[in-house]
Amino acid sequence: MIRDDTEALRTAAALAEEFRPGASGRDARRELPRAELDRLTATGLLAVTVPAAHGGADVSAATLAEVFRLLASADASLAQIPQSHFAYVNVLRQQGSPEQQAFFFAEVLGGRRFGNAQSEAGTKHLQDIRTRLVRGEDGSYLLTGVKHYSTGALFADWIPVLARADDDLLHVAYVPADAPGLTVTDDWDGMGQRTTASGTVELADVAVPAAHVVPHHLTFTGPQLHGALAQLLHTAIDAGIAAGALAEAAEFVRTRSRPWFESGYDTAAEDPLLIQRFGELDLRRRAADALLATAARAVDAARADLDDDSAAEASIAVAAAKAYAGSAALEIADALFEVSGTRAALDSLNLHRHWRDARTHTLHDPARWKIQHLGRYVLNGTRPPRHGLL
Repeated sequence: MIRDDTEALRTAAALAEEFRPGASGRDARRELPRAELDRLTATGLLAVTVPAAHGGADVSAATLAEVFRLLASADASLAQIPQSHFAYVNVLRQQGSPEQQAFFFAEVLGGRRFGNAQSEAGTKHLQDIRTRLVRGEDGSYLLTGVKHYSTGALFADWIPVLARADDDLLHVAYVPADAPGLTVTDDWDGMGQRTTASGTVELADVAVPAAHVVPHHLTFTGPQLHGALAQLLHTAIDAGIAAGALAEAAEFVRTRSRPWFESGYDTAAEDPLLIQRFGELDLRRRAADALLATAARAVDAARADLDDDSAAEASIAVAAAKAYAGSAALEIADALFEVSGTRAALDSLNLHRHWRDARTHTLHDPARWKIQHLGRYVLNGTRPPRHGLL
């Protein structure tokens, strides 16, 4: 059990150092990090957002964001896997009944993991959810549909499934990973985040008791932080990728790069042009970290006094941080090759994993729309919409 924020941060920092040496090899071999995820779970880190009333550490959003940034700086795939776990712990926190909270929070404290079966392919748009919950005469449900990009499902004990009930409103059904009719296929073949196992979940008349169904649509009927918290963790992953790429670039230049002959220096690390470029890149990293921290504080402030204004401020702060951190991760991961030289492009070194991870992760949702909402807010005072992605 992790007891407080300080212990959570200390644990995350130690785990990052433990996972860092094997990250490149796992990516190159597409070796799923089962042992590492079990190690992460065993520390109690996945239970740190369980409310204090249920025995959890109930850490701040600022702490949780830093936990993800630290883990992603070591292994972006490994950090991505529990992102949905925390999002669906939060769903229970917001809309779970007292009985549901008591049961599922005990599961999380006991080391059980939540996965994710949310997105669908081939639909009109992201929120065109076609998976259905059909209610039977006894009050239970049958769940049918196909989900894609199901990060965490392969490693989960419970798979939260986003579905529409007969009233066409969104619900989350928490389904045991071994439920009859549920199949998880490891068919993820993305160029980046290779070891997240973000494959396919198929549901064929899966029986779900009413006690395991949460009315997620109610989350968006008033001020909410569901989207802000979920996006904050994505932002932290981008910031972590930026930090990891910059650290590896610096190590490569210090130990393996040759100086350009015109520089007149004996080592590449003394080249004033490289020094200048590293300074520029570190400014980008620091700005991403600062915006992440600012956004996390805004989420914590809104939690303490939630209304339309505080929720909007939190969502806007997270949107700004996400847009910036994504571009910073891409720039730094690309510049790694610019500063390191030709040798860095060798496939055997796998330095391109940082760019592949950044490029893949930043496709999660478009930054251009976040910037749109920033502009509308600052110019016209238009609050961002309540749809879970802000």
